[in-house]
Amino acid sequence: MIHSIERLLFMTCGACLVFSLQAFAQETVEAVSPDGRIKMSVTVKNLAPPYEPGPHLYYSVSYKGQPVILDSPMELWFQDAPPCGPNDLILLIEQKNIRKTWNTTWGKSSHVINHYQETQIWVKHMHPSKIKYKITLRAYNDAVAFRHVLGKTDSPQSFTLAEENTWFCFGADHRVWAADYKTFTSSQESEFGQKRLSTVTPDSLCGLPMLVQTPQAWIAITEANLTDWAGLYIQSVQNVPNTFRTRLSPHPANPDVCVTSQTPRQSPWRVIMVADDPGRFIESNTILNLNKPCAIKDTSWIKPGKCAWDWWWSDRYAPDIKFELGPNQNTMKYYIDFASEMGWEYQLVDWQWYGPPFADTVGGPPHPTSDITTDNPDINIPELVKYAASKHVRLFVWAHWKHIDKQIDKAFPLYEQWGVAGVKIDFMDRDDQDMVNFYHRVVKKAAEHHLLIDFHGAYKPTGIRRTYPNLVTREGVMGNEYSKWSDRVTPDHCLTLPYTRMIAGPMDFTPGGFRHGSKESFKIITGPGPMVYGTRAFQLAMLVVYESPLQVLCDSPYAYRQSPEGLDFLKLVPTTWDETRVINGQVGNYITIARRSGKNWYIAAMTDWTPRSLEIPLTWLGKGRFAAQIWKDANPGKDHLLIESSFNVTAKDKLRISMPSGGGYVVRLTPNNL
Repeated sequence: MIHSIERLLFMTCGACLVFSLQAFAQETVEAVSPDGRIKMSVTVKNLAPPYEPGPHLYYSVSYKGQPVILDSPMELWFQDAPPCGPNDLILLIEQKNIRKTWNTTWGKSSHVINHYQETQIWVKHMHPSKIKYKITLRAYNDAVAFRHVLGKTDSPQSFTLAEENTWFCFGADHRVWAADYKTFTSSQESEFGQKRLSTVTPDSLCGLPMLVQTPQAWIAITEANLTDWAGLYIQSVQNVPNTFRTRLSPHPANPDVCVTSQTPRQSPWRVIMVADDPGRFIESNTILNLNKPCAIKDTSWIKPGKCAWDWWWSDRYAPDIKFELGPNQNTMKYYIDFASEMGWEYQLVDWQWYGPPFADTVGGPPHPTSDITTDNPDINIPELVKYAASKHVRLFVWAHWKHIDKQIDKAFPLYEQWGVAGVKIDFMDRDDQDMVNFYHRVVKKAAEHHLLIDFHGAYKPTGIRRTYPNLVTREGVMGNEYSKWSDRVTPDHCLTLPYTRMIAGPMDFTPGGFRHGSKESFKIITGPGPMVYGTRAFQLAMLVVYESPLQVLCDSPYAYRQSPEGLDFLKLVPTTWDETRVINGQVGNYITIARRSGKNWYIAAMTDWTPRSLEIPLTWLGKGRFAAQIWKDANPGKDHLLIESSFNVTAKDKLRISMPSGGGYVVRLTPNNL
C-alpha cells in the first residue's frame, strides 16, 4: 500500500509518477471487513490461458484466510473507447473505515448499522482513452462489493458501454441455486433450481441473486443500486470450468449496446455476500447500505399493511353474495368490507377498472385507447375511495406500465386528488437501461404525489427502497398466483425463495391461500376456488418468513370466512419489523425465522414435503415471561384445520415443534408482566 508520504510525493512531484507506477503496478490492493474475516483483493496480473494475454485487473475474495473466489477479471467494454481493465495500472489508493447508523422507514429491522472498509483505487490506462476511472471496493462483515466510477465532474464525456466482463471463478464444482430466465425479457418468475456449477450451460441466462455453497462458505451474488444502468445476469464461461461471467441487459433498440450515458457515472455495485450460513444473508441490510439515504423528507404517509385482493385471483362466485363478482362497484365494496372486518389497511382494485388493459390476449400489447384517468362504467374510483375511507381502508389501483408511461403526469396528480393510496404497475418484463430509468421516474413522481408503488412483472430489487421507501414491494417472484395454472409452487420452491430471491429484498408472493392441498390432493383449478400447496399453517407462516411491507392476501372473503381458523393471526401479524433473526434452516428444506415488532415477537417455521420436528431455543428473548400464542396444523385427516394453544415461556425455554408434510408453525410472543 502507498504510504501517506508516497501519496503526497505522487500527487505533487512529476518525477515520482514513473517511480510510483513501476513500484506499485503489481502490488495487491485490499479491502478487509471490519471483523477481518472477508477480504477482497485487486491486482494487475498477466495470467496464463484461458485468461486473455497481457496485464489485466483481477479481483479475488477470501473468507477466514481461505479463497472462495479465485482471480477473476473485472472489465468494462466500450464501443467508443478502449476497455477498462486490460493493460491498466493501479496509480493510487485511498482507504477509510466507516461506521454509521440509520433508521428505516420500514423493513426487516428498524435500526441499521452501516459498517465497512472502503478502498478507492485510481486506475491508469496504458493506452490513450478519453474515459478516466476508478474502482471503489467495500468490505462489510457479510459481503464485499465493488463498482466502477467513470470520469470526473470537470470533464464530462459521453460513452457507450457494450458489455461488462466481470468473472466469478470458483475453485471446484460447487452446488448452486440459480433461476434460468433464458431471455432478457421476462417477468423473472421461476424456480431457483439446485444444480452443480458444471451443469449450468453457457446458453443459460441466470438471474440474481445466485446462491453458491462452497466448503469454506456460502456465497450469494447480486447487485445493488441499479441506477441509469442495465440489469445484471450471469452466464457460465465457455470452456472454463466452474466460472461465470456477467451479462448486461441489452438496449431494446440496439442489442449491441447496454448503457449509453455521460460521465461522471457510477456503475451499480457488484455484491458478493459471504457467510457460514445462508440465513445471515436474510438478516443482512447490506443491499440497503449500498444505496443512497432516503430522499423523501416526510415519510409519515408511507404506511405498510395488509391488502385484500379482488376477483382476478379469487372466486368469480361466492354463495354469501347475490351479485356477480367482477370489475364492478359491488365486488370492490365486498372486498373493502372484508378488509375492514380484518383490520387490513388496503384493498387492491385490479385490472379492468379503467377498461381493457390489453389489445387482445392477457399479457399482450397494451390497449391503444385505454385511459387510466377514466374508470369504467361499472366502477367509480372516487366513490370507492370515500366508501373505503368510511371503513378505515385505502385503495391500490392496477395499471399497465405503458399506460403509466404515457399518462403519468396526468394520472398521478389525479390519483392523489382522488385519495388513492398506491399503484400496482404491471408487465414491464425488462430491466434494460430504459426500463430501469422508468422505475426510477415512477417512484420519484409517485413520491411527489404521496403514492405507494408495487411493481409486478418486475426485475429483482436492488435497494432503491432505501432512497424511495414509497416503493413498498414488488413481484419478480413465482408466487401463489402460479398455482392457478400450474403445480410449480411447491413447498420445495417456497423454501428456496428465502435464501435466493428474498436476499435481494421484499417480494409480493401473495400468501395466505386457505384452499390448499397436499402432494396427492392438489389440483390445478383455473376457475373459481384455485388451490395452493402446503397446509394452513404453511400459508400463515409465509407472512412472517416472506419479507414484504405490503402483504397482499390471495384468497377470497368467502374462503376466509368459511375457514375461520387462523383469521386471528391474519389480523394480528404486522408487515414491517424492528428486528429479524433466522433461527435455523436448510435451503429448500425448512426454515425458522423470528421477527420482532415493538415488544412482540413472531416466530414462523415451514417445511418441505418431509415431516419435521425442530427445537427452537428462545435465549434471544431477553428477561421476563412471554405469553406464547401458537397456531399449528391439526393431525392429518382433519381437513387441514389449525390447532390454537397458548402458554407462558421465558428465555430459558425451548419450543419443540412438529410439522407435517408441507406444514408450518406460527407463534406470537407477547410480554407477560403478571
